[in-house]
Amino acid sequence: MERSNNKAWIYLLPALLFLVAFMVYPLVDVFIYSFEEGYNSASQTYNGIGIYNYRYVLRDPYFLQAMKNTFILVAVTVPISTALALVISVALNSIEKLRNMFQTIYFLPYVTNTLAVGLVFMILFKQTPYTDGFINMILSLFGIAPIDFIGGPYWAKMLVLSIYTIWVVLPFKILILTSALASVNKDYYNAAKVDGTSRWRTFTRITVPMISPTLFYLIITGFIGAFKAYSDAVALFGTDLNAAEMNTIVGYVYDMLYGNSGGYPSFASSAAIILFAIVLTITCINLIISKKNVHY
Repeated sequence: MERSNNKAWIYLLPALLFLVAFMVYPLVDVFIYSFEEGYNSASQTYNGIGIYNYRYVLRDPYFLQAMKNTFILVAVTVPISTALALVISVALNSIEKLRNMFQTIYFLPYVTNTLAVGLVFMILFKQTPYTDGFINMILSLFGIAPIDFIGGPYWAKMLVLSIYTIWVVLPFKILILTSALASVNKDYYNAAKVDGTSRWRTFTRITVPMISPTLFYLIITGFIGAFKAYSDAVALFGTDLNAAEMNTIVGYVYDMLYGNSGGYPSFASSAAIILFAIVLTITCINLIISKKNVHY
């Protein structure tokens, strides 16, 4: 038995070395950077150790705006995209003949370049000197005045970003949920039919509990993905997200490293650690909730 264990560790060694080199070490390094005050990236020197970087970041209006945008994006897109994916997956699961074709159609946006999809959305929503955009043309049919979704009020820009994010993540969730629904034992549904159980009760008492581990997985990954949002905002509003008031926490980290206000790795590290702490906390809360609501 001991020989088999040694063999297993040898097989795992390349993956463990990869994790240590590219995940554990960078995380520890970022954690150390976050406490180095007045760090100079050119001379690799700093003035002292303390929490000044965290105090600065938490008082920076750009970071507070980025945090606000990120939390709104998470709160809106994760539940809506998961619920929509569940409804569409249940509908697809009830279609026998054209199921594969519809699955392919719904999955196409996932394999399309993010920036390309963002460009299409920008064309649909953006006002130009020559046109108010396709969406405004539709709204005008209902007597609604044109809205500048890309350069206008904050709520309009956040609405476009939320719709875009939901559109991008929806195909993956549909694919996963469709596979989960296909694996549910049909005997449960047959027994429900014999008992005369309504469709809604069948859905809430059989379907949802049976696919709850998959739903939990999608919610967790959805939270993590939404907190890491950055390219979505860039695709719609360009690289100067602070001017558009549409920056995210990841975008703030990037700006502190390479943007117009770049060259401050200590501030960027502090923001990254704060993001890590937020994601870890929400993940732990979800894990506690899942113990009561997820049926394995």
